[in-house]
Amino acid sequence: MPRHLNKRNVKFHIVSEALKTLYRQKLLPLEKYYGFSDFHSSSLEDADFDNKPMILVVGQCSTGKTTFIRYLLEQEYPGSRIGPEPTTDSFTAIMHGEIEGIIHGNALTVDPNKPFRKLSPFGTTFLNRFQCVHLPNRVLESISIIDTPGILSVAKRKISRGYDFPAVIRWFAEHVDRIILLCDAHKLEISDEFSHTIMALRGNEDKLRVVLNKADMVDSQELMRVYGALMWSLGKVFCTPEVLRVYIGSFWSSPMRMTDNRKLFEQEEEDLFAGIQNLPRNSALRKLNDLVKRARLVRAHAYIISSLKEEMPLVFCREKKKRDLIYDLPIIYSRIQQRYQISPGDFPDCAKMQEQLISHDFKFKGLKPKLLAGLDELLNTDIAKLMPLLRQEEDQADKLLVQGGPFLGSHSRPFTEGNPFNHYGSNGESDHVSDEEWVVSKDKPKYDEIFYNLSPHEGKLSGTKVKGWMMSTRLPSSVLGRIWKLADVDRDGMLDDEEFALAGHLIEVKLEGFGLPHELPAQLVPPSKRQRKNSGTEKRDND
Repeated sequence: MPRHLNKRNVKFHIVSEALKTLYRQKLLPLEKYYGFSDFHSSSLEDADFDNKPMILVVGQCSTGKTTFIRYLLEQEYPGSRIGPEPTTDSFTAIMHGEIEGIIHGNALTVDPNKPFRKLSPFGTTFLNRFQCVHLPNRVLESISIIDTPGILSVAKRKISRGYDFPAVIRWFAEHVDRIILLCDAHKLEISDEFSHTIMALRGNEDKLRVVLNKADMVDSQELMRVYGALMWSLGKVFCTPEVLRVYIGSFWSSPMRMTDNRKLFEQEEEDLFAGIQNLPRNSALRKLNDLVKRARLVRAHAYIISSLKEEMPLVFCREKKKRDLIYDLPIIYSRIQQRYQISPGDFPDCAKMQEQLISHDFKFKGLKPKLLAGLDELLNTDIAKLMPLLRQEEDQADKLLVQGGPFLGSHSRPFTEGNPFNHYGSNGESDHVSDEEWVVSKDKPKYDEIFYNLSPHEGKLSGTKVKGWMMSTRLPSSVLGRIWKLADVDRDGMLDDEEFALAGHLIEVKLEGFGLPHELPAQLVPPSKRQRKNSGTEKRDND
């Protein structure tokens, strides 16, 4: 690896390295001493601190999870399949790699460079349904994405997966930076598994973003009713007084069926993607917050275990006392809160803790003040010392925003005055320009008629004039932005007749269901632009 990249990584991981050291020195010994992993999540490894931000995509069957991921990446990933029936039956971690390939779950859990080693306790059945896909994609240079099997509907709630699906979802929810919960405008029923899955997300509401997908398939009046019904349903499951933010849109590249709310969908998409784009910048803060949350839970767990140790007799009537202590656990919680001044929010769920204690042997260890003193020092002193480093790291992380795909920039939208698709980058021309026939030639007369009806000025159309015609195709703005980028070959913010014909050709290609090229192939480069490029090459050669 080049030396300058190593230096950049050292700077970027200053906080992460400090968190790893604090965890190993002051938190991990306490977890091991009191058996924290027997009741809660397993211990953390270096990969948990070093990995890129991850996005977990969950939702019921056919709500558009895989399509949403394809919309983000602007390409399919190996093994993906889209259809009206449940098509995703595995957990798939989509990560960056120079060579496209698939790694299966059993191999993933022994790879120290992947943050999935602690998934092995979920068993062989789950690991056979878990895989990692490596893909050379620019978006994946900054983030990783976890695709999940569709949550089963009411009619299929009795079907067993062979592993604890909500528990797996809970594990991922604790380790990712963002959770996207997709809901279908035509599927608002809350099945048993959907309720259990949402309950598994509790405690991670700060990471959760709810998306009402496929919203262009209903008119404005229906959309208002669907939105209200969704809010009501989610409110019953989450049982919180706060109202969840629900993003409305259609996250796919197909033409919109109803364009009444197009502007709303664009604004919602911009807000949702702005948060995703900033994940690398906020990654260190998220890891710090998660470590503090974990440290508070470990402290509460230590006091609970030591209190149970104090109450248990050495020899006689242990089983009876065990049952009494489990029943009186809420009272023990209250006593610990008052005695040690610990917030009730730091304690684990009482009912879940009671359930876990039933199968435990109650061979606990007593209070160890030295370990707890180190934990208090971590929470009260060490974390505060990291705040200046955190601010410094956030300033340096501006260059690490998610790029590529639909992420057009942190402060720009696909449509702006003057240039409707403000999407800059490489000009997309192929390095090798051949003299073969231009594939758009046969349809150029048709596009010329449209071109001249739009009243070009000095042989060119401005973005403002082209915008309305392109929007009439009902394609999403992000797709039209890519088409504009490819068609505006000379990057002057305007289209001449050849560039306009090229834009029309690309629109037809997209409407027929085909994908757009990442770069403009040689056979699509307009003839006049080939001459310009060839002339430039000859001039450089002569010089």
